[in-house]
Amino acid sequence: MIKSIIVDDEKKCISLLQKMLADIFPEVEIITATTQPADAIKAIRTQQPDLVFLDIEMPNKNGFEVLSATRDVDYTVIFTTAYHQYAIKAIKFSALDYLLKPIDADELRDAIIRFKLKQKNDRHDTQLNLLFDNLKNQSGNFKRLSLATSQGVIFINTTDIIYCEASGGYTYFHMKSGDKLITSKTMKDYEDVLTGNDFFRIHHSYLINTAQIKRYVKGEGGIAVMSNKAELPVSKRKKEEFIKTLGL
Repeated sequence: MIKSIIVDDEKKCISLLQKMLADIFPEVEIITATTQPADAIKAIRTQQPDLVFLDIEMPNKNGFEVLSATRDVDYTVIFTTAYHQYAIKAIKFSALDYLLKPIDADELRDAIIRFKLKQKNDRHDTQLNLLFDNLKNQSGNFKRLSLATSQGVIFINTTDIIYCEASGGYTYFHMKSGDKLITSKTMKDYEDVLTGNDFFRIHHSYLINTAQIKRYVKGEGGIAVMSNKAELPVSKRKKEEFIKTLGL
């Protein structure tokens, strides 16, 4: 059984999540469900859960404060939130998991599968450090990114990315070092995170670091020549916006 705790200030949200878990993954045992952050901290410390579903927006203490107060306890957190807000970007940069309310059954299923597949490693505390550092950065211009790969969690500087390439349900990160890192998240996930940090999606297959463009070759859409000599097509519908971004 997977010992789990649900923390949410709305009882109806707790009831709905309990029912969904019972239907989809009965091996997830809810050992505590509480609307009170203080009770959640006590339960996490005394009951040592494997997994905590943690609401972000709560009175008195928010979810991040609950997480901060229990960082010395070894558990996995899945954040839940009704708002697609600034904090979500910080969570994504840290490669931690979250669910948007109202929680979708398929997304819940995927999150539990990811939890079950995840191997314990010594990078979890580094992920949390990155999360809390990013939460302090109100500009949202984060410089460090966690990538969940088959080899574990890898931490990279966004300035070291030349471009990202979509391939089915995978994303390939082409790095200045020459390395190519593979993650099982989609390009859309990373577009949401990186856009606004000098990144621009020039094509359905390519999200590029504009600081790594060496030249732009004019054409129907054009070609972006990158610092590693990769020649990437710019889609026609993206051309005008891309040229404006480059200041051409």
